[in-house]
Amino acid sequence: MDKIKNTNVDEINSQPQRKRIFSGVQPSGIITLGNYIGAIKNWVELQKDYDCLYCVVDLHAITVRQVPSELRRRTFEALALYIACGIDPEKSTVFVQSHVPAHAELAWILGCYTGFGELSRMTQFKDKSRKHSDNINSGLFTYPVLMASDILLYQANLVPVGIDQKQHIELTRDVALRFNSVYGDVFTIPEPYIKETGMKINSLTDPTKKMSKSDPNPSSYIAIIESRDDTVRKIKRAVTDSDSTVKYAPGKDGINNLMSIYSCFTGKTFDEIEKEFDGKGYGDFKAAVGETCADGLDGIRNEYARLIKDKAYIESVMKSGAEKAYYLSRKTLSKVYRKVGFYNV
Repeated sequence: MDKIKNTNVDEINSQPQRKRIFSGVQPSGIITLGNYIGAIKNWVELQKDYDCLYCVVDLHAITVRQVPSELRRRTFEALALYIACGIDPEKSTVFVQSHVPAHAELAWILGCYTGFGELSRMTQFKDKSRKHSDNINSGLFTYPVLMASDILLYQANLVPVGIDQKQHIELTRDVALRFNSVYGDVFTIPEPYIKETGMKINSLTDPTKKMSKSDPNPSSYIAIIESRDDTVRKIKRAVTDSDSTVKYAPGKDGINNLMSIYSCFTGKTFDEIEKEFDGKGYGDFKAAVGETCADGLDGIRNEYARLIKDKAYIESVMKSGAEKAYYLSRKTLSKVYRKVGFYNV
């Protein structure tokens, strides 16, 4: 077994015990406004009160064919973007999934405690199988087991996710409970952490669908490092209904989506937004959302532009984070190995 620097072990052991959070995003090229509001913005707030581990999940990314050089570049960029968004490597453990072998090791074991039928019911597998019908591989099918491994490996109490990922957390809980029922108290049973406002940001061109970086229409999403002008322009052109009243209501998917975005950047409730724009039309509201959103992203864009040039710093964060994550992961994996009966020398 590889050794880890004692300084990192001492640092981890000296930290006060707080509830632990794990989450991650794939390095798949574009981090959208939906990713930021639904996940990363929450991560920044949570690191104040929790022991947080934030991961670039590159192992998950290869269920779809990747160009190796691009995957490496995007992994580097994703970690830089985490930091630009406000993730502090001094407060949180920030690392790359493939740098910690225990993720894949635990995934094999948990796969032996996960039913074929359970995986067959996963909505994301069905959706991705339709999108990638030429490459329906077993990794795509067992993706939720690796996700369970990511979470359970670090004994996470909470997992910040969008509403579309809740099914995966439910499977993770089922697998953990099943394993614990056989071998005792091995895994912490995680809970999903889903904020009511902004938990799902939808497409700007089809607000009945989730905002997605894989959408062929670039006007449907906002990449958080795209230009200010593009951000404002896309929101001004966002699809809304034929009404002109800024009011949150069932069926008004377009205006509801824009109100969610505005709420997340201003902190205002829907009632407060409705009062602010009482007597004003969609044009005024879209202009305000666009400017507010662009203002909120400006700092991230500027910091990202600075960080992406500092290769030595980003790689030092990767190495330090991997060492901390490695130590925590081996504690869990060693216990699992003993429980299932693997011989240790």
